[in-house]
Amino acid sequence: MLAQVHSPETLDPLELDLYLQQGWFRMGQTIFTTNFLSFKNHLYSAIWLRIFLPEFYTGKTREKLGKLNAGFRTEIQKASISPTKENLFELYRSSVSFEASTSLNHLLYGKRTFNIYNTYEVNLFDGDRLIACGFFDVGTTSAAGITSFYDPAYKRFSLGKYLIYLKMEYCRKVGLQYFYPGYFVPGYAFFDYKLTIGRDALQFLHLASAKWRPVGEFDDTSIPLLVMKAKLQELRVLLLGAAIESWIWEYGFFDANLIPELAGREFFDFPVFLCFSGSAVEFINQVVVYDVRDQYYHLIKCMAVWKTNSEPGSNNIYSSHVLKAEQVLFSTSIPEELAGLILLALDDKKNT
Repeated sequence: MLAQVHSPETLDPLELDLYLQQGWFRMGQTIFTTNFLSFKNHLYSAIWLRIFLPEFYTGKTREKLGKLNAGFRTEIQKASISPTKENLFELYRSSVSFEASTSLNHLLYGKRTFNIYNTYEVNLFDGDRLIACGFFDVGTTSAAGITSFYDPAYKRFSLGKYLIYLKMEYCRKVGLQYFYPGYFVPGYAFFDYKLTIGRDALQFLHLASAKWRPVGEFDDTSIPLLVMKAKLQELRVLLLGAAIESWIWEYGFFDANLIPELAGREFFDFPVFLCFSGSAVEFINQVVVYDVRDQYYHLIKCMAVWKTNSEPGSNNIYSSHVLKAEQVLFSTSIPEELAGLILLALDDKKNT
């Protein structure tokens, strides 16, 4: 699956390591993975990152931040939630342009009242005043940065970035191998700051090979969404040459599997697919996807699970039904082979 969520009752440090290694991340007291995101009705790829701590060097940026924040006191300890931290989080939340969690408690615990993670916190004080706080989960050989927030009055001190450095330095000091800061999103600059911290030791999870690679090897061929769209367009051109009309649609419910209450339903989760004339377009019967993980086209029979109020195909987004894959009808790495099969099937249909 391209999008999944688990809600374990317990999670030991070794299990956290294994999840992180496969591109999973914490969400409240659940843990999830996804490879695609939607911001303002635009689809993007999510590229998971990690830093190999033995090769992480602080560099000039860290030195500059250290001097800038030398007057502040640092504490690193087991995490807890207090009214002071909640108030600080609310101050931060009210100052940012993006939609943040309604409270620190909700961000860390969701609907639960207990913590399955081994969570630590970094606190920064100006005298006795708490001005910044960051949380991170610790496994056996790795850690994941969860959130950082600060008093907006101290914005000029770059405390968000400084907290990330403090987390990584602590993790390296205690002998951890990897620090996972989450994902970045090609084409969506909000997350680009993650590419500037520890870049010499930064790796990305290459979806096609399921391997971690140096970020210096990242290029457009490493962006799954671009590859999927290009491959489907290649097939569309072939179908057009055979006088078969087709459409490439973005799928509005690609992330339905991330809703904890729907976990295990295994809904269709490809972000883009191709439909062709004669394939019951409005209700959706057969679709074509390109899977970068096996580098194959797949012709899939789908069923509609729920009908929504959206018009089919509006703004190149299909959201009139929530879909579930029933059967893979045909798979091939050769677009000409699939185009020929579709042409033959449509001809047979006309003659019956």
